[in-house]
Amino acid sequence: MHKHGKDYIVFPLDFSSLKEAKAYVKLLDGWVGMFKIGLELFIDQGPSVVRMIRKHSGAKIFLDLKLHDISATVHRAMARVADLGVDLVTVHCSSSAAMLERAVEGAKGDTRVLGVTLLTDNDRETLEAAGFKDRFVQDPRLLVLHRARMAYEAGCSGVVCSGREVQQIKQQFGRDFLAVTPGIRPAWSLVEQDDQKRITTPGQAVALGSDLIVIGRPIRDAQDPAGAAQTVIQEIEVALRQP
Repeated sequence: MHKHGKDYIVFPLDFSSLKEAKAYVKLLDGWVGMFKIGLELFIDQGPSVVRMIRKHSGAKIFLDLKLHDISATVHRAMARVADLGVDLVTVHCSSSAAMLERAVEGAKGDTRVLGVTLLTDNDRETLEAAGFKDRFVQDPRLLVLHRARMAYEAGCSGVVCSGREVQQIKQQFGRDFLAVTPGIRPAWSLVEQDDQKRITTPGQAVALGSDLIVIGRPIRDAQDPAGAAQTVIQEIEVALRQP
């Protein structure tokens, strides 16, 4: 099925209230392909936020819980996630292969499981402080690819990674293995001090092979959020037309 520009955009509902989240869901319906529910909103509202999105939008739903616990606990939690009927859910690849496998089993094929490889605010200094092997500290992409292989072999549908790793992930694990890219900043929105350490623009990410790109602040903080989303769509469409 042909994907349009908006189908690549994931908008994170990083709000502390259901009222704010609902306002943006209604505002951006038709301009983004998926809404992402993070920990803050889900802890505050629980499954009701999933129902709210369904009521006000035809977009898909991404539950970004980054589950990380013993295998049996994650398996049971994932069964509850599957019951919610969301499209995507995240688990941490920093856990064991067994936990990843049990997560996939718990989802029962109803919800696709994504492995989080390396959080976008992690850099070499973070890895060194955490005691990782020198080869991973010197080249964090090696750690991302190592964890992506764990996710692939466990049966996950894809991974969350930065745009810098997308090409290699697609080459190693195939086109159908999803690459979801956070830390996306359109060129017009970049600021000098940004808490995302590994940044990619929408056009770059899509050209490299990203299947979904997470864009929050540049759309959320714009005077006209729907207009900003349209600008991002145009940038993606240009990238898609490139040979």
